[in-house]
Amino acid sequence: MLDIIIIGAGPAGLAAALRLHQQGFSPRIYEVVPDLKPLGVGLDVKVYGTQEFDELGLLEEFRSISVDAQESIFYNKFGQEIYAERCGVHAGYRYEQRFVHRGILQMMLYRTVLARLGADSIVQDARAISYTQDADSVTLLLEHGDGSTSEVRSDVLIAAEGIKSVVRRQMHPNQSEPVYSGITMWRGTTLMKPFGSGGTILHIGAPQISSMIVYPIANDFEGSGLTLVNWVVEATRDESVEDWNQLGSIDQILPYYDDCNVELLDVQEMLRNAREVYLFPLIRHEPLDSWVDGRVVLIGDAAHAMYPRGGNGACQSIVDGNVLAQKLATIEDPKEALKAFEDVRLEGVNRIVMSHRGEGYEVIRRMIEERTGGERFDDIEDVLPIEEVNAIFSKYHALVGQERPGREAGETTGFRTWEVAANATSAS
Repeated sequence: MLDIIIIGAGPAGLAAALRLHQQGFSPRIYEVVPDLKPLGVGLDVKVYGTQEFDELGLLEEFRSISVDAQESIFYNKFGQEIYAERCGVHAGYRYEQRFVHRGILQMMLYRTVLARLGADSIVQDARAISYTQDADSVTLLLEHGDGSTSEVRSDVLIAAEGIKSVVRRQMHPNQSEPVYSGITMWRGTTLMKPFGSGGTILHIGAPQISSMIVYPIANDFEGSGLTLVNWVVEATRDESVEDWNQLGSIDQILPYYDDCNVELLDVQEMLRNAREVYLFPLIRHEPLDSWVDGRVVLIGDAAHAMYPRGGNGACQSIVDGNVLAQKLATIEDPKEALKAFEDVRLEGVNRIVMSHRGEGYEVIRRMIEERTGGERFDDIEDVLPIEEVNAIFSKYHALVGQERPGREAGETTGFRTWEVAANATSAS
Protein backbone atom coordinates (compact mmCIF):
# COMPACT_ATOMS: atom_id res chain seq x y z
CA MET A 1 0.00 0.00 0.00
CA LEU A 2 1.29 3.45 -0.90
CA ASP A 3 2.59 5.77 1.81
CA ILE A 4 0.97 9.15 1.12
CA ILE A 5 1.63 12.57 2.66
CA ILE A 6 -0.68 15.57 2.34
CA ILE A 7 0.40 19.12 3.12
CA GLY A 8 -2.45 21.29 4.38
CA ALA A 9 -5.52 20.61 6.52
CA GLY A 10 -7.88 22.91 4.65
CA PRO A 11 -11.01 21.54 2.95
CA ALA A 12 -8.99 20.29 -0.05
CA GLY A 13 -6.44 18.35 1.99
CA LEU A 14 -8.97 16.94 4.45
CA ALA A 15 -11.40 15.84 1.73
CA ALA A 16 -8.53 14.24 -0.20
CA ALA A 17 -7.54 12.30 2.92
CA LEU A 18 -11.10 10.99 3.30
CA ARG A 19 -11.29 9.98 -0.36
CA LEU A 20 -7.93 8.20 -0.10
CA HIS A 21 -9.13 6.42 3.04
CA GLN A 22 -12.17 5.18 1.12
CA GLN A 23 -9.75 3.61 -1.35
CA GLY A 24 -7.85 1.81 1.42
CA PHE A 25 -4.99 4.30 1.94
CA SER A 26 -3.90 5.82 5.25
CA PRO A 27 -2.47 9.24 4.39
CA ARG A 28 -0.95 11.60 6.94
CA ILE A 29 -1.58 15.36 6.87
CA TYR A 30 0.97 17.98 7.92
CA GLU A 31 -0.52 21.37 8.83
CA VAL A 32 1.36 24.58 9.63
CA VAL A 33 -1.27 25.91 12.08
CA PRO A 34 -0.66 24.69 15.65
CA ASP A 35 -4.36 24.74 16.54
CA LEU A 36 -7.05 24.61 13.87
CA LYS A 37 -9.95 27.00 14.44
CA PRO A 38 -13.12 27.64 12.42
CA LEU A 39 -11.89 30.75 10.61
CA GLY A 40 -13.15 32.31 7.40
CA VAL A 41 -16.50 33.37 6.06
CA GLY A 42 -18.95 31.89 3.55
CA LEU A 43 -18.76 29.25 0.83
CA ASP A 44 -21.32 28.61 -1.88
CA VAL A 45 -21.26 24.83 -2.38
CA LYS A 46 -22.64 23.82 -5.77
CA VAL A 47 -24.67 20.68 -6.42
CA TYR A 48 -21.64 18.63 -7.44
CA GLY A 49 -19.93 19.65 -4.19
CA THR A 50 -22.91 18.43 -2.18
CA GLN A 51 -22.69 15.14 -4.08
CA GLU A 52 -19.09 14.81 -2.91
CA PHE A 53 -20.21 15.05 0.73
CA ASP A 54 -22.90 12.44 0.09
CA GLU A 55 -20.32 10.05 -1.33
CA LEU A 56 -18.13 10.71 1.71
CA GLY A 57 -21.02 9.68 3.98
CA LEU A 58 -21.32 13.22 5.33
CA LEU A 59 -24.47 14.51 3.64
CA GLU A 60 -26.69 14.70 6.72
CA GLU A 61 -23.99 16.33 8.84
CA PHE A 62 -23.24 18.76 6.03
CA ARG A 63 -26.93 19.63 5.80
CA SER A 64 -27.02 20.28 9.55
CA ILE A 65 -24.30 22.97 9.34
CA SER A 66 -25.40 24.63 6.10
CA VAL A 67 -28.32 26.42 4.44
CA ASP A 68 -30.30 25.13 1.46
CA ALA A 69 -29.97 27.53 -1.48
CA GLN A 70 -33.38 28.12 -3.06
CA GLU A 71 -33.00 30.99 -5.51
CA SER A 72 -30.36 33.34 -6.88
CA ILE A 73 -31.41 36.90 -7.79
CA PHE A 74 -29.44 39.53 -9.73
CA TYR A 75 -29.85 43.32 -9.40
CA ASN A 76 -28.30 46.41 -10.92
CA LYS A 77 -26.67 49.13 -8.80
CA PHE A 78 -30.05 50.74 -8.06
CA GLY A 79 -31.56 47.49 -6.79
CA GLN A 80 -33.66 46.82 -9.91
CA GLU A 81 -34.07 43.12 -10.56
CA ILE A 82 -32.40 41.74 -13.69
CA TYR A 83 -32.86 37.97 -13.48
CA ALA A 84 -33.43 35.08 -11.11
CA GLU A 85 -32.83 31.34 -11.19
CA ARG A 86 -33.70 28.52 -8.84
CA CYS A 87 -30.89 26.62 -7.16
CA GLY A 88 -30.11 22.96 -6.52
CA VAL A 89 -33.06 20.63 -6.06
CA HIS A 90 -35.41 23.58 -6.63
CA ALA A 91 -34.07 23.77 -10.19
CA GLY A 92 -34.36 20.03 -10.79
CA TYR A 93 -30.86 18.91 -9.80
CA ARG A 94 -30.46 15.73 -7.78
CA TYR A 95 -28.52 17.50 -5.01
CA GLU A 96 -28.91 20.76 -3.17
CA GLN A 97 -26.76 23.80 -3.58
CA ARG A 98 -25.87 24.87 -0.04
CA PHE A 99 -24.31 27.83 1.77
CA VAL A 100 -21.90 27.21 4.64
CA HIS A 101 -19.31 28.88 6.86
CA ARG A 102 -15.89 27.81 5.59
CA GLY A 103 -14.44 27.29 9.06
CA ILE A 104 -17.38 25.21 10.26
CA LEU A 105 -17.10 23.03 7.15
CA GLN A 106 -13.38 22.64 7.70
CA MET A 107 -13.93 21.53 11.30
CA MET A 108 -16.50 18.95 10.19
CA LEU A 109 -13.95 17.46 7.81
CA TYR A 110 -11.22 17.69 10.46
CA ARG A 111 -13.28 15.75 13.02
CA THR A 112 -14.14 13.13 10.40
CA VAL A 113 -10.50 12.59 9.43
CA LEU A 114 -9.51 12.09 13.06
CA ALA A 115 -12.41 9.69 13.63
CA ARG A 116 -11.78 7.59 10.52
CA LEU A 117 -8.00 7.75 10.12
CA GLY A 118 -6.93 8.08 13.76
CA ALA A 119 -5.60 10.77 16.08
CA ASP A 120 -2.11 10.61 14.56
CA SER A 121 -3.35 11.23 11.00
CA ILE A 122 -2.92 15.02 11.33
CA VAL A 123 0.35 16.56 12.53
CA GLN A 124 0.01 20.26 13.33
CA ASP A 125 2.56 23.03 13.83
CA ALA A 126 4.60 21.62 10.94
CA ARG A 127 5.58 23.91 8.07
CA ALA A 128 6.60 22.50 4.68
CA ILE A 129 9.99 23.84 3.60
CA SER A 130 10.93 21.89 0.46
CA TYR A 131 10.89 18.47 -1.15
CA THR A 132 13.38 16.19 -2.85
CA GLN A 133 12.81 12.92 -4.62
CA ASP A 134 14.57 9.96 -6.14
CA ALA A 135 13.38 7.06 -8.24
CA ASP A 136 11.61 5.35 -5.34
CA SER A 137 10.32 8.04 -2.96
CA VAL A 138 9.83 11.71 -2.15
CA THR A 139 11.18 13.40 0.98
CA LEU A 140 9.52 16.40 2.60
CA LEU A 141 11.51 18.77 4.81
CA LEU A 142 9.46 20.18 7.70
CA GLU A 143 10.04 22.93 10.23
CA HIS A 144 8.24 22.60 13.57
CA GLY A 145 6.97 25.26 15.93
CA ASP A 146 9.95 24.88 18.25
CA GLY A 147 12.34 25.64 15.38
CA SER A 148 13.48 22.06 14.86
CA THR A 149 13.34 20.36 11.47
CA SER A 150 12.59 16.83 10.35
CA GLU A 151 12.25 14.83 7.16
CA VAL A 152 9.45 12.46 6.21
CA ARG A 153 9.54 10.08 3.27
CA SER A 154 6.63 8.79 1.26
CA ASP A 155 5.64 7.31 -2.07
CA VAL A 156 3.45 10.31 -2.95
CA LEU A 157 3.35 13.94 -1.79
CA ILE A 158 0.09 15.88 -2.22
CA ALA A 159 0.39 19.65 -1.84
CA ALA A 160 -2.90 21.19 -0.70
CA GLU A 161 -1.49 24.15 1.20
CA GLY A 162 -3.33 26.88 -0.67
CA ILE A 163 -2.45 30.07 -2.50
CA LYS A 164 0.94 30.45 -0.81
CA SER A 165 2.00 26.90 -1.61
CA VAL A 166 5.69 26.23 -0.98
CA VAL A 167 5.52 23.20 -3.24
CA ARG A 168 4.00 25.19 -6.11
CA ARG A 169 6.81 27.73 -5.77
CA GLN A 170 9.46 25.00 -5.90
CA MET A 171 7.75 23.18 -8.77
CA HIS A 172 7.16 26.36 -10.81
CA PRO A 173 9.63 29.01 -9.62
CA ASN A 174 8.91 31.24 -12.61
CA GLN A 175 5.12 31.01 -12.31
CA SER A 176 4.60 31.58 -8.60
CA GLU A 177 4.54 35.35 -8.24
CA PRO A 178 0.92 36.51 -8.11
CA VAL A 179 -0.22 39.77 -9.69
CA TYR A 180 -2.71 42.18 -8.14
CA SER A 181 -5.86 42.28 -10.27
CA GLY A 182 -6.77 45.87 -9.44
CA ILE A 183 -9.80 44.65 -7.46
CA THR A 184 -10.16 44.60 -3.68
CA MET A 185 -12.68 42.47 -1.81
CA TRP A 186 -14.29 43.17 1.54
CA ARG A 187 -15.72 40.06 3.18
CA GLY A 188 -17.88 40.09 6.28
CA THR A 189 -20.79 38.58 8.17
CA THR A 190 -23.89 40.08 9.77
CA LEU A 191 -26.29 38.48 12.25
CA MET A 192 -29.80 39.42 11.17
CA LYS A 193 -33.33 38.28 10.44
CA PRO A 194 -33.68 36.01 7.39
CA PHE A 195 -34.40 37.68 4.05
CA GLY A 196 -36.22 36.36 0.99
CA SER A 197 -37.00 32.66 1.28
CA GLY A 198 -34.27 32.17 3.87
CA GLY A 199 -32.21 30.49 1.17
CA THR A 200 -31.72 33.42 -1.20
CA ILE A 201 -28.43 34.61 -2.67
CA LEU A 202 -28.36 38.20 -3.95
CA HIS A 203 -25.99 39.59 -6.62
CA ILE A 204 -26.04 43.39 -6.53
CA GLY A 205 -24.35 46.27 -8.33
CA ALA A 206 -22.44 47.25 -11.45
CA PRO A 207 -19.04 45.50 -11.58
CA GLN A 208 -17.51 48.59 -13.20
CA ILE A 209 -18.12 50.39 -9.88
CA SER A 210 -18.75 47.87 -7.12
CA SER A 211 -20.26 44.41 -6.84
CA MET A 212 -21.90 42.70 -3.85
CA ILE A 213 -22.88 39.08 -3.14
CA VAL A 214 -25.05 38.27 -0.09
CA TYR A 215 -26.21 34.88 1.21
CA PRO A 216 -27.06 33.12 4.52
CA ILE A 217 -24.56 30.62 5.91
CA ALA A 218 -26.13 29.51 9.23
CA ASN A 219 -29.69 29.49 10.55
CA ASP A 220 -30.41 30.13 14.24
CA PHE A 221 -26.72 30.94 14.65
CA GLU A 222 -25.49 29.93 18.11
CA GLY A 223 -29.12 29.70 19.30
CA SER A 224 -29.78 33.38 18.59
CA GLY A 225 -32.84 32.77 16.43
CA LEU A 226 -31.13 34.89 13.77
CA THR A 227 -29.34 34.05 10.53
CA LEU A 228 -25.63 34.56 9.99
CA VAL A 229 -25.35 36.24 6.59
CA ASN A 230 -22.17 36.30 4.51
CA TRP A 231 -21.50 39.24 2.21
CA VAL A 232 -18.70 40.11 -0.22
CA VAL A 233 -18.08 43.50 -1.84
CA GLU A 234 -15.67 44.15 -4.72
CA ALA A 235 -14.30 47.49 -5.90
CA THR A 236 -11.21 48.84 -7.66
CA ARG A 237 -8.41 50.02 -5.37
CA ASP A 238 -4.65 50.08 -5.13
CA GLU A 239 -3.51 47.10 -3.04
CA SER A 240 -0.61 44.67 -3.02
CA VAL A 241 -0.66 42.39 0.04
CA GLU A 242 -2.24 38.95 -0.40
CA ASP A 243 -3.61 38.31 3.07
CA TRP A 244 -7.08 37.04 4.05
CA ASN A 245 -6.75 38.49 7.56
CA GLN A 246 -6.46 42.25 6.91
CA LEU A 247 -9.18 44.21 8.67
CA GLY A 248 -11.33 46.52 6.55
CA SER A 249 -13.82 49.27 7.31
CA ILE A 250 -17.52 49.54 6.45
CA ASP A 251 -16.98 53.24 5.76
CA GLN A 252 -14.84 52.23 2.78
CA ILE A 253 -17.77 50.54 1.01
CA LEU A 254 -21.02 52.15 2.21
CA PRO A 255 -20.84 55.01 -0.33
CA TYR A 256 -21.02 52.53 -3.22
CA TYR A 257 -24.56 51.61 -2.15
CA ASP A 258 -26.07 54.99 -1.21
CA ASP A 259 -28.58 54.74 -4.09
CA CYS A 260 -29.22 50.99 -3.85
CA ASN A 261 -32.67 49.89 -2.68
CA VAL A 262 -33.27 46.15 -2.83
CA GLU A 263 -36.77 45.12 -1.89
CA LEU A 264 -35.67 42.01 0.02
CA LEU A 265 -32.83 43.56 2.02
CA ASP A 266 -31.70 46.83 3.59
CA VAL A 267 -28.16 46.75 2.21
CA GLN A 268 -26.88 49.73 4.20
CA GLU A 269 -28.21 48.40 7.51
CA MET A 270 -26.68 44.98 6.87
CA LEU A 271 -23.28 46.53 6.24
CA ARG A 272 -23.46 48.84 9.27
CA ASN A 273 -24.29 45.88 11.53
CA ALA A 274 -21.37 43.74 10.35
CA ARG A 275 -19.73 41.55 12.97
CA GLU A 276 -16.41 41.51 11.12
CA VAL A 277 -14.90 42.98 7.96
CA TYR A 278 -11.86 41.53 6.21
CA LEU A 279 -10.09 43.22 3.31
CA PHE A 280 -8.46 41.07 0.64
CA PRO A 281 -6.75 42.23 -2.57
CA LEU A 282 -7.91 39.97 -5.39
CA ILE A 283 -4.71 38.36 -6.63
CA ARG A 284 -4.33 36.72 -10.02
CA HIS A 285 -2.47 33.39 -10.16
CA GLU A 286 -1.76 32.35 -13.72
CA PRO A 287 -2.92 28.84 -14.70
CA LEU A 288 -0.14 26.25 -14.64
CA ASP A 289 0.73 23.93 -17.50
CA SER A 290 1.47 21.11 -15.04
CA TRP A 291 0.47 20.12 -11.50
CA VAL A 292 2.81 17.14 -11.28
CA ASP A 293 6.51 16.66 -10.68
CA GLY A 294 7.29 12.94 -10.49
CA ARG A 295 5.75 11.77 -7.20
CA VAL A 296 4.53 15.24 -6.21
CA VAL A 297 1.14 16.71 -7.13
CA LEU A 298 -0.64 20.01 -6.51
CA ILE A 299 -4.38 20.12 -5.73
CA GLY A 300 -6.87 22.81 -4.70
CA ASP A 301 -5.76 26.42 -4.59
CA ALA A 302 -2.12 25.34 -4.79
CA ALA A 303 -2.90 24.04 -8.29
CA HIS A 304 -5.66 26.30 -9.54
CA ALA A 305 -6.35 29.34 -7.38
CA MET A 306 -9.32 31.13 -8.89
CA TYR A 307 -11.22 34.32 -8.22
CA PRO A 308 -13.84 33.59 -5.53
CA ARG A 309 -16.72 34.06 -7.93
CA GLY A 310 -19.37 31.59 -8.94
CA GLY A 311 -18.80 29.26 -5.96
CA ASN A 312 -16.47 26.78 -7.66
CA GLY A 313 -13.07 27.21 -5.98
CA ALA A 314 -13.69 25.03 -2.93
CA CYS A 315 -15.89 22.59 -4.85
CA GLN A 316 -13.27 21.98 -7.54
CA SER A 317 -10.66 21.48 -4.80
CA ILE A 318 -12.79 18.74 -3.24
CA VAL A 319 -13.34 17.05 -6.60
CA ASP A 320 -9.53 16.97 -6.99
CA GLY A 321 -9.22 14.60 -4.04
CA ASN A 322 -11.89 12.26 -5.42
CA VAL A 323 -10.28 11.91 -8.86
CA LEU A 324 -6.78 11.66 -7.41
CA ALA A 325 -7.77 8.86 -5.01
CA GLN A 326 -9.37 6.91 -7.84
CA LYS A 327 -6.25 7.15 -9.99
CA LEU A 328 -3.90 6.14 -7.16
CA ALA A 329 -6.14 3.16 -6.37
CA THR A 330 -6.35 1.88 -9.94
CA ILE A 331 -2.93 2.66 -11.47
CA GLU A 332 0.00 0.78 -9.96
CA ASP A 333 2.76 3.26 -10.74
CA PRO A 334 2.15 6.36 -8.58
CA LYS A 335 3.85 8.67 -11.07
CA GLU A 336 1.57 7.41 -13.84
CA ALA A 337 -1.42 7.79 -11.50
CA LEU A 338 -0.58 11.42 -10.79
CA LYS A 339 -0.17 12.12 -14.48
CA ALA A 340 -3.52 10.46 -15.21
CA PHE A 341 -5.13 12.70 -12.57
CA GLU A 342 -3.61 15.76 -14.22
CA ASP A 343 -4.82 14.64 -17.65
CA VAL A 344 -8.39 14.44 -16.36
CA ARG A 345 -8.45 17.67 -14.38
CA LEU A 346 -5.98 20.32 -15.54
CA GLU A 347 -7.41 21.59 -18.81
CA GLY A 348 -11.03 21.79 -17.64
CA VAL A 349 -10.24 23.46 -14.32
CA ASN A 350 -7.96 25.98 -16.00
CA ARG A 351 -10.91 26.95 -18.21
CA ILE A 352 -12.95 27.63 -15.07
CA VAL A 353 -10.10 29.75 -13.64
CA MET A 354 -10.12 31.93 -16.75
CA SER A 355 -13.91 32.08 -16.87
CA HIS A 356 -14.01 33.47 -13.33
CA ARG A 357 -11.72 36.29 -14.40
CA GLY A 358 -14.34 37.22 -16.94
CA GLU A 359 -16.99 37.27 -14.18
CA GLY A 360 -18.77 34.08 -15.29
CA TYR A 361 -22.53 34.60 -15.24
CA GLU A 362 -22.02 37.77 -13.19
CA VAL A 363 -21.28 39.44 -16.53
CA ILE A 364 -25.00 40.17 -16.91
CA ARG A 365 -24.73 43.00 -14.37
CA ARG A 366 -21.89 44.56 -16.34
CA MET A 367 -23.97 44.24 -19.51
CA ILE A 368 -26.89 46.06 -17.88
CA GLU A 369 -24.66 48.94 -16.79
CA GLU A 370 -23.24 49.27 -20.30
CA ARG A 371 -26.54 48.96 -22.15
CA THR A 372 -28.35 51.48 -19.94
CA GLY A 373 -25.47 53.94 -19.77
CA GLY A 374 -25.55 53.59 -16.00
CA GLU A 375 -29.18 54.73 -15.75
CA ARG A 376 -32.30 53.00 -14.44
CA PHE A 377 -34.20 50.88 -16.94
CA ASP A 378 -37.95 50.91 -17.59
CA ASP A 379 -38.38 47.36 -18.94
CA ILE A 380 -35.63 44.77 -18.40
CA GLU A 381 -36.78 42.82 -21.46
CA ASP A 382 -35.87 45.79 -23.65
CA VAL A 383 -32.34 45.80 -22.20
CA LEU A 384 -31.50 42.12 -21.64
CA PRO A 385 -34.11 39.61 -22.86
CA ILE A 386 -34.52 36.53 -20.70
CA GLU A 387 -33.58 34.20 -23.57
CA GLU A 388 -30.19 35.90 -23.83
CA VAL A 389 -29.58 35.57 -20.09
CA ASN A 390 -30.63 31.92 -20.08
CA ALA A 391 -28.07 31.17 -22.79
CA ILE A 392 -25.30 32.83 -20.73
CA PHE A 393 -26.22 30.88 -17.59
CA SER A 394 -26.62 27.55 -19.37
CA LYS A 395 -23.19 27.89 -20.97
CA TYR A 396 -21.56 28.70 -17.64
CA HIS A 397 -23.22 25.87 -15.71
CA ALA A 398 -22.13 23.41 -18.40
CA LEU A 399 -18.56 24.72 -18.19
CA VAL A 400 -18.28 23.87 -14.49
CA GLY A 401 -19.85 20.42 -14.89
CA GLN A 402 -23.33 21.37 -13.70
CA GLU A 403 -25.50 21.07 -16.83
CA ARG A 404 -28.86 22.75 -16.31
CA PRO A 405 -31.79 20.30 -16.01
CA GLY A 406 -34.16 20.63 -18.95
CA ARG A 407 -31.71 22.53 -21.14
CA GLU A 408 -31.72 19.90 -23.91
CA ALA A 409 -35.51 20.04 -24.01
CA GLY A 410 -35.32 23.80 -24.45
CA GLU A 411 -36.93 24.57 -21.10
CA THR A 412 -36.58 28.13 -19.80
CA THR A 413 -35.09 27.92 -16.33
CA GLY A 414 -34.58 31.58 -15.47
CA PHE A 415 -37.36 33.92 -14.35
CA ARG A 416 -38.23 37.30 -12.89
CA THR A 417 -39.60 37.12 -9.36
CA TRP A 418 -42.35 39.70 -9.93
CA GLU A 419 -43.73 37.59 -12.76
CA VAL A 420 -43.91 34.54 -10.48
CA ALA A 421 -45.63 36.60 -7.80
CA ALA A 422 -48.12 37.99 -10.33
CA ASN A 423 -48.91 34.52 -11.66
CA ALA A 424 -49.41 33.19 -8.14
CA THR A 425 -51.80 36.05 -7.34
CA SER A 426 -53.85 35.55 -10.51
CA ALA A 427 -54.02 31.79 -9.93
CA SER A 428 -55.42 32.26 -6.44
